[in-house]
Amino acid sequence: LRERVVLETDGKLMTGRDVVMAALLGAEEFGFATAPLVVLGCVMMRACHLDTCPVGVATQNPELRKKFMGDPDHIVNYMLFVAEEVRELMARLGFRTVDEMVGRTDVLRVSERAKAHWKAGQLDLSNLLYQPEGARTFRTPQNHKIDESLDITQILPAVQSAVENGTSAEASFEIRNINRVTGAITGSEISKRYGEEGLPEDTITLRFTGSAGQSFGAFVPKGMTMYLTGDANDYIGKGLSGGKIAVKAPDEFNPAFRENVIVGNVAFYGATSGEAYINGLAGERFAVRNSGVSVVVEGIGDHGCEYMTGGRVAILGDVGKNFAAGMSGGIAYVYAEDKKAFKRKCNPEMIEFETLEAPEEIAELKTMIENHYRYTESSKAASILDHWEEAVGRFVKVIPKDFKQMIERIKEQKEAGLSDEEALMYAFEAGTKQKIEPSAAASSKEAVAQ
Repeated sequence: LRERVVLETDGKLMTGRDVVMAALLGAEEFGFATAPLVVLGCVMMRACHLDTCPVGVATQNPELRKKFMGDPDHIVNYMLFVAEEVRELMARLGFRTVDEMVGRTDVLRVSERAKAHWKAGQLDLSNLLYQPEGARTFRTPQNHKIDESLDITQILPAVQSAVENGTSAEASFEIRNINRVTGAITGSEISKRYGEEGLPEDTITLRFTGSAGQSFGAFVPKGMTMYLTGDANDYIGKGLSGGKIAVKAPDEFNPAFRENVIVGNVAFYGATSGEAYINGLAGERFAVRNSGVSVVVEGIGDHGCEYMTGGRVAILGDVGKNFAAGMSGGIAYVYAEDKKAFKRKCNPEMIEFETLEAPEEIAELKTMIENHYRYTESSKAASILDHWEEAVGRFVKVIPKDFKQMIERIKEQKEAGLSDEEALMYAFEAGTKQKIEPSAAASSKEAVAQ
C-alpha cells in the first residue's frame, strides 16, 4: 500500500533539520502550525478562547485586531529559511531531491551520547530504522471512480437544465452503500452558479430508495431537497449548507423497526444551515459542531451535540451519555420521559436546563415536529402532536450558559436602540470583561447604562 498513499507528519516541526529527519523516517509532506503562528506575532498567551489576544491574532474584537502586526511575507521568509537549511543538509547527505531522501533510514545513526545514557542506551531502535523492500514514496494515484459516482452518471444528467436555469426538477433513484457523498457534486454545481444564496427552497427534489453510503447529502446547498427511504451510513448531512434532508423507514416496515438506528455516526457534523428530519435513531456524535441546522431525530447515541455552536436540535427520544459536552451555542429540546435520568447523561459543565414556557419558543418547537411528521410520517411525531398539551411539559430545553447570556445582552441593547451589529459587539465585549474581571462585573442595569 505504501506507493498508493502520501504520508504527512507534523508536531513541533520548526527547522530544516526537523524536516530532513521526518523525511528520512518516511514522511513526504510536512505540517507547520505553531512556528508560523509565532512568526505572525503570536506570543503564546494561551488565551485564544477568551477573545483577549494582546497581539490581535485570535480575536474578533476590532480594537484588539488593530494590534496585529503580522504579514504574509514573514511566513514566506521563514519557509525560505527552512527550505535553505533542508537543501544544505541534503547536499551533505548526498541527496538531490526530497523523494530520494524519503525513507532512507540507513543514513541515520544512534548518537554516541544516546548510547551512553543510562536509559536511552537500552532502547532498541532497529524496528524504527528498518529498511523495507519496495516503494518508499507515493507513486500510484488512487482511482476514486468519481466518473462512476451516482451524481455524475445519474443525478446531474437528470437535473442539469434545472441547475443551469434555476427551474424546478424532481427525480428518483435507487441507492446502495457504495454510493458515497451522494448529492455533493450536484450541490457544488449549484454553489458555483448561485453562491451562498443557492436556489429557492425545493427547486431540486431528489428521492432515493435503499441504503446510502457515507456522507449522503454532504455540503448540500439551499434549493436541494433529498428524501431517503431506507437508511444511511455515517456522516449524513456533513457540512449541510442550506439544503434539506429527510430519512424515513420503508412503509412496509413494522413500526417497531423505527426504534432501530436509521443513520450512522457523526451525522450533520459541522453543518451550517438547512433542515433535517430523521425518522428513527442516529448513532454517536450526532450534530457535533452544528452551527445552524434545524434537525429533528427520534433518539441518538453517546456524545450528542458535542461542541455545538448554533442551530436547533429536537430529540424525540433517548440520548446517550456525555450529551452536550463543550456545547457553547444553539439549543437542544429533548423529549424525556424521565428528566432526572436524562440530566444524569448530560455533561453539565457549560449548559443549563430549562422548561419550555415562552409561547413563541413552544410554537417553534411544534413547527419543527409538524415538519418532521410532514416529511417522514413519523408515528412518534404523530403521537406527540396528538397529545401536545401533555407532551410539551416533557421536553427539557438545553441551552449553554454563555449563549443564554449573550442572547439576553443583545436583546437588551437592541431594545436600548443599538443596531444589530452594535448590540452584538457590545454583548461580545461585555462577556469578555466578565471573564477577565468577574469580581468587577456590573449588574445588567448598570451595564446597559454604561
